[in-house]
Amino acid sequence: MAKQRRLTGYRRPNGSVGTRNHVVVLPVDDLSNAAAEAIASVIPGSLALPHAFGRLQFGDDLDLTFRTLIGIGSNPNAAAVVVIGIEPNWTARVVEGIAKTGKPVEGFSIEGHGDLKIIEQAGRVTQQFMQDASEIVREPVERSEILLTTKDGESDTTTGLGSCRITAYVSDKWVAEGGTMIFGETSELTGGEHLIAERCINDEVRARFQSFYDGYIDMIEATGANLLGSQPTQGNIAGGLSTIEEKALGNIVKTGTAPIVGALAPAEAPTTPGLHFMDTSSAAAECVTLMAAGGGVVNLFPTGQGNVIGNPVQPVVKITANPKTARTMPDHIDVDCSAMLTDGQSVEEAGEVLMDIIERTINGRLTAAESLGHREFTLTKLYRSA
Repeated sequence: MAKQRRLTGYRRPNGSVGTRNHVVVLPVDDLSNAAAEAIASVIPGSLALPHAFGRLQFGDDLDLTFRTLIGIGSNPNAAAVVVIGIEPNWTARVVEGIAKTGKPVEGFSIEGHGDLKIIEQAGRVTQQFMQDASEIVREPVERSEILLTTKDGESDTTTGLGSCRITAYVSDKWVAEGGTMIFGETSELTGGEHLIAERCINDEVRARFQSFYDGYIDMIEATGANLLGSQPTQGNIAGGLSTIEEKALGNIVKTGTAPIVGALAPAEAPTTPGLHFMDTSSAAAECVTLMAAGGGVVNLFPTGQGNVIGNPVQPVVKITANPKTARTMPDHIDVDCSAMLTDGQSVEEAGEVLMDIIERTINGRLTAAESLGHREFTLTKLYRSA
């Protein structure tokens, strides 16, 4: 077994630990994207997060948007946040939510001022935040302080046999050492949801998980749509997964064997260590964004056919056991474990290779997606706006 390297991270005022040190410029709504992006363009190194929603949403849909935006700003990988909104009330709601973490945050509203004045005012604050963040130093941290998440994509027969198995190895090891792990993809548990329910630590967690699962499936079935080609995807089918039940088993494999201690709403942060389920879409960008809003600071992403997903806040480590994908898409793959299927590499050997890459990523090594500039950031929308 490889020896655990010394881990370092950025400790935030609330005690959480980040693996990155971003100054985020966060638009509350789509109308504020231009100003946010303009600020990031004149303050090098700051990170704008444009998105498509935030106007005339209501009810649960609006609550989820707020929870996601506040969660992203609260993520330990953000050192400071500048919030830009079209009007003051919703801007203040996001600012107040992030401020509870103790990190620097300031909000600006465009109405009554215009883009140019707000870009100047917010740009000056962003510059100061960047200078202040540059003095935050890494300090020693433990595995138990790092919140990992996992999502798979473009799965094929090699994921369940290889990359999901070593993700499970890491998940079990992380949880055993007092760490926290989140998995999700609600619809991709179909046919194996009972296996997840059986692992829930008590009746309360089991009931909440079952409620999330049943609600999601009821929503899908109410449309009367045939999901074939969407779930499983065309890539899944090309890779040999002909049914959602086959896909589900690979998804479940990567969760390991630890008891499930929590069932989280989308973008909800866990409050206890251990393995948690989060109710999410199976779409890659949506799922990883929700998990980042829940506090994830590194995502493990097994892929078969080759998914190119990244995220601006949470580094995404991509793993494949497909020798063709490893050969044809090496620029996107962080861990090639195809030797498990071709040369007899053991789960433990491949798992320790993944563990090494995770530790290096925690310590600052760029993932393939980060080095290529992949910053997929997508809010989940529940229904039409008013």
